[in-house]
Amino acid sequence: MATTTLQIPITKRVRDNATKAAREQGFSSLQEVVRVFLSKFADRCIDISFTPPAVQLSEKNDKRYAKMVEDYKTGKLPVKSFTNVDELMKELNS
Repeated sequence: MATTTLQIPITKRVRDNATKAAREQGFSSLQEVVRVFLSKFADRCIDISFTPPAVQLSEKNDKRYAKMVEDYKTGKLPVKSFTNVDELMKELNS
């Protein structure tokens, strides 16, 4: 098996945190994690997506938004709709 070396510049903090996380998950080294990841990625066994964490509302705001949704559903909250951009822009500029 022919091998090559991949050099990746990262900060010491990232390296140390990643090494700690790797060991916590049972890997012998950070290199092992990278090898396993790249092998799975190359074989198209994994996909990557970056999604921000969900926002956790306070109890007060959770109730507030739940009431707004309920008001919308029951028609208590006035909602305007537009059939084209010109109508919308006219409303926004008034």
